[in-house]
Amino acid sequence: MTKSLFSDQHHGLSRRDLLLVAGTAATTLASYSHIARAAPAGGTLAIEEVKQGEDVFAYVSRIKGGFDQTAYQQVIGAANEFKEGDQAIGVGAADETSRRSARALLANTKIKDLHEHPLFVDDLQQLIWQTTDRAQYEKVKDWTMGQLKEFLLTEPEDKIKGIMNGLTSDTIGFVPKLMSNEELISLNQKIFNVMPGTKMGSKGYMGARIQPNSPTDHPDDIVWQVFDAFSYATGDIVIGTNPVDSTVNSVVAVERALKDIVDTFELGEVIPWCVLAHIDVQSEVSDAFPGTVSTVFQSLAGTDDCNKIFDITNEKILRYARAKEGERYGLYFETGQGSEFTNGAANGVDMMVLESRKYGFSRAVAIELAKVQPQGAWLHVNDVAGFIGPEVFKSREQLVRCCLEDMVMGKLHGLTIGLDICTTLHMTVSLEDLDWCQDQIMPANPAYLIALPTKNDPMLSYLTTSFQDHVRVRDKFGFKVNDAMWDFYKRIGIVGEDNNYTPNFGDPLWVYYQYRLAKGDGRSKDAIYVEGGQKMREVEERGVDLATGHGERIWDLNPTLAAKVKGLYDDAKQSLWAELTPEFIAAVPDVVAVRTRSAGRNDYIAHPPTGETLSPEAIQEMKRIRASWGGDMPRGQIVISDGLNAKAIMDDGHLSPFLEEMRRLLAEAGVTMSDRNIVVTGGRVRAGYRIGEVLFEDADPNSLRGILHIIGERPGTIHHAYSVYITVAKGKRWSEKNIDHDITKLVSNVADTALSPREAARETLTIIREIVGKEVNGSRRYG
Repeated sequence: MTKSLFSDQHHGLSRRDLLLVAGTAATTLASYSHIARAAPAGGTLAIEEVKQGEDVFAYVSRIKGGFDQTAYQQVIGAANEFKEGDQAIGVGAADETSRRSARALLANTKIKDLHEHPLFVDDLQQLIWQTTDRAQYEKVKDWTMGQLKEFLLTEPEDKIKGIMNGLTSDTIGFVPKLMSNEELISLNQKIFNVMPGTKMGSKGYMGARIQPNSPTDHPDDIVWQVFDAFSYATGDIVIGTNPVDSTVNSVVAVERALKDIVDTFELGEVIPWCVLAHIDVQSEVSDAFPGTVSTVFQSLAGTDDCNKIFDITNEKILRYARAKEGERYGLYFETGQGSEFTNGAANGVDMMVLESRKYGFSRAVAIELAKVQPQGAWLHVNDVAGFIGPEVFKSREQLVRCCLEDMVMGKLHGLTIGLDICTTLHMTVSLEDLDWCQDQIMPANPAYLIALPTKNDPMLSYLTTSFQDHVRVRDKFGFKVNDAMWDFYKRIGIVGEDNNYTPNFGDPLWVYYQYRLAKGDGRSKDAIYVEGGQKMREVEERGVDLATGHGERIWDLNPTLAAKVKGLYDDAKQSLWAELTPEFIAAVPDVVAVRTRSAGRNDYIAHPPTGETLSPEAIQEMKRIRASWGGDMPRGQIVISDGLNAKAIMDDGHLSPFLEEMRRLLAEAGVTMSDRNIVVTGGRVRAGYRIGEVLFEDADPNSLRGILHIIGERPGTIHHAYSVYITVAKGKRWSEKNIDHDITKLVSNVADTALSPREAARETLTIIREIVGKEVNGSRRYG
């Protein structure tokens, strides 16, 4: 059995897309940050004096005696509004005076001079240059950035669209640096990029991506959240669920459930569906089960280095665009400021410019997609602002600013762009703050927002926009839903012919009844309601809330559900600050207790890199364990960390069943494991990599060794769930000490009320078999 698991004969590792149980999504493990390796050391830039008419290059030359790339990157970054992420990589302004000075320098700088001095060059930058309209660039290249700003704020949409394809992504990324929030809103109100054949992205329209996430990928959980959305007349651009399990069999089951809804209601030409697994997995599903995949999704980054972590390349995504030939629906991308910084791949460039490069990537894909979709390329981008956490930015004001910046950059790239106005539970943004943020952002008219039954995502454990929020902002700002979808809401009796809501508003049972009628179900309404009511109860027992009715106002949650959501929010805050108790640690069998460099819980949350680095004492303890093995090094080591929710580890029935079943299964498979259980206080995902690098640095270079890292997930649901991070690599890779997320796989949402610990152990073994049984990218269509 040993040869089938951790076999020495294996010549490579396949990579499964990493699901962030906190993105994600959307981004890959974006909640676990570390300082960019290629960036300057953390800090800020002070600019004390700017001479009259001086530009960026004259200033850098004056203070450095010539051109200096690092100083150039710092000046450009210092022009940003303050965000923690920029400061962490050393490209933030020291104070407001420095920020104003950096902006003055940037405003005086010509577009062509900036173009000829790129902040960072890689293949993605080359692609952006290749797909920037040269004729339009010639019109603007001699303008200063100050002149470009004035043009954008004073000229109408048609004139702006006459030059914006000639702006590189870096140039577009410089624009918001020079604008106030009010100016960003004004510019957003002038530019609209409409999805072909729809009203989505039009002025006065604001739609929704239904996000029916389930902690267990249960099709009924997902289907009933869609019915719930329809009952609030919400959802028009895509029905998109984030999967817990990104294996082909699991993804196809969810794809089929979503397709069934669309087909049953005859919405095939109106709204697509999507399972947000890695794009390669979606391709496998499409190949194996033709017709089940609609819109295709992928998270994007702004550098080649970060996209490598996402397991994508420029050419791979362009090939997927070409594969959409003749289809109505194209591609769906998600982005968000900070993903490069948190994955150590910023290369010294500030977060906003890198976000703009993601939109440049999207624009390049849209150009390719248009060649094979002659009726118009169906491509849109969702900016997931606020999803990563406080290491990127912390406050509600920063969230608003980020959304306004990103919308302007997306629109100037010609994209239909929506927002995920969201926050993590470890940021200082409350449920009420999100309403305030929505009201500040809505005048800018995003194409769409995320939509959940409540603000709390039952699987990703973060806060975003509820169905009721959509009802509220439509009422307050006069926004419309895409006409074709609004007609559907009339057809099923949620909206009347007078465009007002009917008594069926907020009743997912009514939508289920309409669904059953469309299926040709001849039973009585009462019988269907009884069946539907039972299904709703089963969904809610699995920890997925369904909104019904409303409170005092039509956009308020019903009081019972509102109280429950508030309770989950309060529990999440308690869980976030919980610590592993000495009694719990002592009760773990064969425990070895260590700490990271985090000085305490506050340091751990405020400064994520401290939780990724082992303390000197911990390193010495790892060396002692390694020495105790002598010449009989085991194949694997189990690590247990508190993560962002120590309760997830300490709750009864969570850790012990997994450990017992995991060790039993591995023993049966002939895999020798260390008999120690290493418990880390203040541990993040990368702490597990560092442990493996110490333990296995002397392993046979061609022999596989692995770490199973059990870690508490983000709090925010009833489950108090943990994840198991599975990292298997050859001894050579461990000794090189460069292990990172790109080779790690994941089993998530493990809890006695979600994916059971014993079942999670079996899934973990399955993934280990998958790792050692395939060549690198062997299952990938365009690997």
